[in-house]
Amino acid sequence: MKRFLLCTDLDRTLIPNGAQPESPEAQHRFKRLVSREEITLVYVTGRHRALIEQAMAKFDLPRPDFAIADVGTSIYHIDASGWIQSDAWDQQIAPDWRGKTHDDLYRLLSVFPVLRLQEKEKQNRHKLSFYVPLETDAQPLISEVDARLKYAGIRANLIWSIGEAEGIGLLDVLPVSANKLHAIRFLMQQQGYTLENTVFAGDSGNDLDVLMSDIRSVLVANADAETKQRAAKADADVLYVAKGGYLGMNGNYSAGILEGAAHYWPEVDAWLHEMN
Repeated sequence: MKRFLLCTDLDRTLIPNGAQPESPEAQHRFKRLVSREEITLVYVTGRHRALIEQAMAKFDLPRPDFAIADVGTSIYHIDASGWIQSDAWDQQIAPDWRGKTHDDLYRLLSVFPVLRLQEKEKQNRHKLSFYVPLETDAQPLISEVDARLKYAGIRANLIWSIGEAEGIGLLDVLPVSANKLHAIRFLMQQQGYTLENTVFAGDSGNDLDVLMSDIRSVLVANADAETKQRAAKADADVLYVAKGGYLGMNGNYSAGILEGAAHYWPEVDAWLHEMN
């Protein structure tokens, strides 16, 4: 039996929580497709486990086989018995922090009074997340934090963003090798998938490392203009931009995922046509 690894971002990719409309039949078709035993479904998201489960309940999403969570810092295998975190992935990314723990890094960065630790559920073994007052000059702060980490020999990726709802700055400290792309490659290797039977779907700038890679990808039609512009430079053989029109759907959200999967995999195209 041929097996397919279907990886998708959640917010504004599978979850229809953007401004554009969702095709009425898209979610139903998506659920039927991923229920097939040939399909291994992976959620790839910045959300932590509790927020993934919350989204699954709120939007009636199918249970995935795996979840790459916390901006790529954790991988879970999911089945009827529950969520099992991958120790192998933890071991893979741990050397970037030279064996230091989350608490070790927190103590190291405690010299910066503007950094306030986020809630416990937003942290994990390899994700150290802070709130920063919005009036803080972010670039000098990030440079100083980066210099202190490098002096300690720690290879870290610093991600700055704005929590618009809370009106506050957000700073994530992650291992360099912990991102969506590396996590998908790790899962492919662990589960025996190749480039030919793996597809990733995304919508925004934080998906670009995968969208611009050699992994077959689809950019849903509701993606923002800047991401579409940057993605235009990608290899057209491995990045498909959903246009809409496939099976009468508009290409937004799950409709775009289905359109892209059918573009790469004739078997999926046949299965989806059989559903009509």
